[in-house]
Parts: sequence; structure tokens; C-alpha cells
Amino acid sequence: MTKRTETTRALLLNAARTEFAAYGIAGARVDRIAELAGVNKQRLYANFGDKEHLFQHVVSDALDELSQVVALDGDTDPAAYVARVFDYHRAKPELLRLLLWEALHYGEQPLPNEEKRKAPYEAKLSSLAQQLGTPLTLDTRHLLLSLIGLAAWPQITPQLARLIVGPDAHEDESQERLRDHIVEFVRSATHTAPSAPEAGTDGAA
Repeated sequence: MTKRTETTRALLLNAARTEFAAYGIAGARVDRIAELAGVNKQRLYANFGDKEHLFQHVVSDALDELSQVVALDGDTDPAAYVARVFDYHRAKPELLRLLLWEALHYGEQPLPNEEKRKAPYEAKLSSLAQQLGTPLTLDTRHLLLSLIGLAAWPQITPQLARLIVGPDAHEDESQERLRDHIVEFVRSATHTAPSAPEAGTDGAA
């Protein structure tokens, strides 16, 4: 792949992430993506085939970015992992928006790249079981789903956070208190001690 092609793909993916996060698959416009990227829309079709394939690339890239920044390995306790996921989604809510649009678009149907998407989660599950000193069971799978939900839900439904916590739910101080609450909740639920200080990261993972 030439440097020019790589640059074109990067511009298109960046523009498409913004467009898809705002409008989803059905509402996104190829013309807007191409205009935002400063690229002829024929380059979009040449690189990605069609809008749905472009969306799949965008989501995969966003998930790869999350996995690289927020690791769950044998040295990461569940509470620390939840804190990092919380920080990441607070700083970069676009991924959660993409996942919500994906859920609305595909519903209960399998994703086009579902098998490939499973692999990173299987690695996380193995690491979680290792950290807890238990076999990888259905309970482990339920736990990982719960951990991700705890970290992501406040950013997915800001309106619910306002209704329950109050109008300042998304102010920095309120977010830090919520983060601390979730971390302590996970430590209590998993009976794990902190492996490192869990100070906030100023909105970055």
C-alpha cells in the first residue's frame, strides 16, 4: 500500500468515524464523509467497497484503539480495568455511539465480522480468570459483561445520569465521584484489593 493510499484511507476513516457516530449507518452520507475527508468519494468506494463495509472498518479500528489503550491482562485487577474503561469512554464517547448505532442496525442478527470480533474478548476473559484465580466459566463471561456495562452505561445514557444523580452528573467532580464509586463497587463484588492507585487520569485512559 502506497503512502498516498494510506493517507487517503486514514482521512476517510477519521471522517467516517465522526459521521457514523453522529448519524449511524442509515443516516450517514457518503458525500459528507468524502467532503470532510477532502477526498473524492470514488476513493471511498475504491478503498472500502460501500458504506456498510466502511462502517465495519470504522468500528473495528475504534475497538482496536480501545484494546491498545485499555488492556486487561493478568496484572490488571477488575477494578483497575473498569476505571480505565470508564476514563476512555468519558474522553472518547464516539465508540459507544458507534456501538449503539450498530446494535440498532443489526439488532439480534450476527455481525458480518462477528467471529473476528470475538477474539479480543476471549483474550480478556482468559486474563480476567487468571487475575481472579478461577477457571474461565460462564460466570467469568457474565462478570466481564457486567464490568464493561458499569464503565460504559453512565456515558451511554447521560439523560438517565442527570435524572438520578442530578443536573451536575457530568461535571468533572461528579464524574470522579461516580468513577470512585464504581471502582469500590467492583472491588467489593470481586473481593479484590487495589493493585495500584486509582487516581483519575484527567479524562484520558
